[in-house]
Amino acid sequence: MNGTQSIDSPWGVSVFGAASVDAAPDLARLRLAITQTENKPGEAFAATRTGVNRIREALRRHGVPDTAVSTSRLNLSSQWSYGSERTFVGYECTASFVIELRDLDALETVLVDVVDAGANEVRGVEFDVHAKAELRARARTAAVTAAREKAALYAEAAGARLGPVIHIADVDAEQVQNYRGHSGRHDGDGEGDLTPGRVTVSAGVVLGLSLIGG
Repeated sequence: MNGTQSIDSPWGVSVFGAASVDAAPDLARLRLAITQTENKPGEAFAATRTGVNRIREALRRHGVPDTAVSTSRLNLSSQWSYGSERTFVGYECTASFVIELRDLDALETVLVDVVDAGANEVRGVEFDVHAKAELRARARTAAVTAAREKAALYAEAAGARLGPVIHIADVDAEQVQNYRGHSGRHDGDGEGDLTPGRVTVSAGVVLGLSLIGG
């Protein structure tokens, strides 16, 4: 809006507020997969199931319950090599895992053992907090406080007083994280390392408040 335009329907002030809460992670999600290639589909399925069972046994030895492990359905695809001519390699069967680990001190040992058991793809390690809902509530409360403080500054500068809140709009947390210039997941020194760092939970809000003339 340029200086020659006016607001057709003035109603008050609209402000954006954001806040973040940091916490030490208390769980990790390991994303792994096992892939086996054999000459026949049945052999590929059997080899992959054997690997899945070995991985589950390795996790049980670490006290990781079966309920903390989610496994995808076995996926089968034919594989070919492309050189001077197209050559059939075999049937590739893949099973993916998401493992929720509460004992962060055992993370590296668990990774080593499941790889030794047959997990031949490590797709990522994500640190998180169990009480994310409570942290999000704290961040939302702080975001509302930030928005009200900003609105009060605008009103004071304009010679007006704030009236009641007449509109509240939640802002997607991912947009707030992008606005603040980081992902909010892991605040370690290096991407992809096993340093937990801090987990940042963000919230944003747009408040609409009426104005009372000074």
